[in-house]
Amino acid sequence: MRKYELMTIFPIEEEKYNAGLNTLRTTLGEFGVEIEKEEPFGDRDLCYEVKKQKRGRFVLLNIKANPAKIVDINRQFKLNPELLKCMFVKIDE
Repeated sequence: MRKYELMTIFPIEEEKYNAGLNTLRTTLGEFGVEIEKEEPFGDRDLCYEVKKQKRGRFVLLNIKANPAKIVDINRQFKLNPELLKCMFVKIDE
């Protein structure tokens, strides 16, 4: 297991945000990922329009995941309509 930071952007509508976050947690659980910390960053303007959205709700997750499964997790996230963007960053120890 390797440590990663996962930055995610959701729509600011409360229903879509909650649904997207729950789907994200479920997907991570299915892949055996441990969520160590979840930190909301609030609503912010996006640099460019993403899925017809100009603002997004940012959430940073510190996770432990198997490196071989990151590509599959990312592919699964792209199927989630409530998730605007996400990015994995490996944390060096």
